[in-house]
Amino acid sequence: MNRHLSRRGLLAGGAALAGTALAMPRLARAQPMAKLRFALDWAKQGPNAYVTLGHEKGFFREVGIDATVDRGFGSGRVPTDIAAGAYDMGQADINPVIKFMAENPGAGLAIVGLWGDRSLLCAVTRADGAVRAPKDLEGKTLAAPESDAGRQLFPAFARAAGVDAAKVNWMTVSPELREPMLVQKRADGVTGAITSVGMSLKALGLDFPQQRVMYYRDHGLDLLGTCYVTTRAFAERNPEVVRNAQRALFRALIYANANRAESIALLKKVEPLTDVAIETERQAISMEQGVISDHVMANGLSNPDPARFQRAIEAVESAYGMAPRLKVADIYTDRFLPPAAERRL
Repeated sequence: MNRHLSRRGLLAGGAALAGTALAMPRLARAQPMAKLRFALDWAKQGPNAYVTLGHEKGFFREVGIDATVDRGFGSGRVPTDIAAGAYDMGQADINPVIKFMAENPGAGLAIVGLWGDRSLLCAVTRADGAVRAPKDLEGKTLAAPESDAGRQLFPAFARAAGVDAAKVNWMTVSPELREPMLVQKRADGVTGAITSVGMSLKALGLDFPQQRVMYYRDHGLDLLGTCYVTTRAFAERNPEVVRNAQRALFRALIYANANRAESIALLKKVEPLTDVAIETERQAISMEQGVISDHVMANGLSNPDPARFQRAIEAVESAYGMAPRLKVADIYTDRFLPPAAERRL
C-alpha cells in the first residue's frame, strides 16, 4: 500500500472513513494484552481491596495488562511463590521479603515499589491488665504462631524498647487460637499486625478501647510496611509490564483511599461473604496506620528515606540472627516506578 498519501486524497477519503473510524475507536489497543499473575499477601480483605478495585475498574487493562489477582496465604509465602515462578509479581510485608532475600541471594528477587510506609506490627495486651509498657512484658506470656512476623521480629523490638527478651515467655498456637488466648486470659498478650490481631480481638468481644496496642515503631523499631516484589529477570524482560502494573496499582490505591466505600463495595462484589463493616474498618486502620504518614504526604508513595531503609534492613537481619550484609541497592530499585506525580495521595 502507498503510504505517501496527498492532502487531497486524505480529505477525499476522510468522509468515507469517518463512519468506520467512529465504529472502531482506539484500534491500536486491540493488540494483545500482557499477562500478569499477581499474588496478594492475604485473603481479599479491606487492606488489599484497592487491588480488587483496580482490577474491577479496568485500571490494569487501560495500561495494557491482563492481570490475574489471587489471594495470598501470608507475606512469608509470597517471595517463595514468586521465586518459584508461580507468580510474576506480588505484594507482601517487606520484612519477611528481606529475610527471604538475605537467605536466598540466588533467587533473584527485587523490591520494585513500596506502599506501606509504616509497619503495622505490634504487641497487644488487655487495657485492664498489668502490662502498660513494653518493659512490663518481662515475666509475661505472649501467644503467637512461630511464623508470625510480630513474634519473629520481637527480639529486635525488645532491644529497641529496653526489654529483656529472655524474660518473655511464648505460647505457640495456631493463628486461629492466638486472639482467644488473650480474651480468655490464658496469655498476657499477642503479637501480629494490628489489622489482624486488633480486628480479631474486636470480633471476640475485646474492642479497641479494651486493648493496649504497642506498635513496634513507637518504641524504636522503625520498620517499613508493604512492598511490591518481582524477580529481576521478569523485570528486565518486561520493564514496561512492571512499570505499568505499578502505575495501575498506585492509581488504584490512591483512588481507593479517596473512595473507600466504593472499594469495599467492589470487594463484596468479588467476595460475597465480605462483612462490609469489618472490612471498612480494617481498610481504615491499614491506611491511617500503615500508609498515610508525614513522610508520604511530603514525598509521595514509594520514596523511602535511604538511611531509614538501611536501618530497617539491619533490624531484620539482626532479628533473625543474620550477619549484616544487605544494602538498600541490593534489594530495592526505583527503575520501574511510575512518575512521582502518579504516587501522590
